[in-house]
Amino acid sequence: MAAKIWRRRATLASLGPCILPHYDFSAQRLHVENDLLEGADVAPTPEALNYLVNVLRLREGDPIVLFNGRDGEFLAHLREVTRRSARLRIGKSLRLQTARPDLDYCFSPLKQARLDYIAQKATEMGAGRLVPVITRRTQVRRVNSARLRANAIEAAEQCGVIAVPEVTEAVELPDFLAAFPAGRTLVFCDEDAPLANPVSALSGRSGHGVSLLIGPEGGFDDTERAAIARLPGCVTISLGPRILRADTAGVAALALLQATLGDWGGGGRV
Repeated sequence: MAAKIWRRRATLASLGPCILPHYDFSAQRLHVENDLLEGADVAPTPEALNYLVNVLRLREGDPIVLFNGRDGEFLAHLREVTRRSARLRIGKSLRLQTARPDLDYCFSPLKQARLDYIAQKATEMGAGRLVPVITRRTQVRRVNSARLRANAIEAAEQCGVIAVPEVTEAVELPDFLAAFPAGRTLVFCDEDAPLANPVSALSGRSGHGVSLLIGPEGGFDDTERAAIARLPGCVTISLGPRILRADTAGVAALALLQATLGDWGGGGRV
């Protein structure tokens, strides 16, 4: 199982980062599972229809932007609206499909409301994959992957993301480390690390993608910390002198990675 979470990179890696020049962030967007092709019709699910008609209050002929994470992004218009059904007529292509960023957010699961927050914020911050990692101090050991994906999709709809993060099954920490690819960077946020400038530690790093590892509320134990640090691609950083909640630490670390290795500078390496 652990080895599977590192697959499916090569087919998308050549497509480049998701860049949004002059993007209309006020546009209403809807993620669909259907294939998207200009001139085709899509029948929205009952949940999507309720969202379009009763939440967004769209009417016959109104526009909506559709994406599915595979075919790019298209302008569509609402057609044949009734109480129980409608059609979405697909029009012109707005953006070509882009790859998921090669940035993995690897986290110890938290209680449900904060887990929802993690999925949403990691998506907004440009994570390409969400990887639940079970540690000795993890409080929640059963992860609802479908709910994680639903939260990632909702965040993608709202923030202009076109490549929805992949959500993997939960993996035990020893299996995660054993399957970690050679040449890939693991950024380990260690609450016991000496205070130092994390920008300096990350600057100049290169390789085949980056994985960010955030621990549980109680932190990693000494055995786990030593095992992580032995990984050849591990970079251990401190997130400052204050104790951060796990979800706060994740957002802070993702911002740090995007500023140093990611797409905030316009030419990111992940």
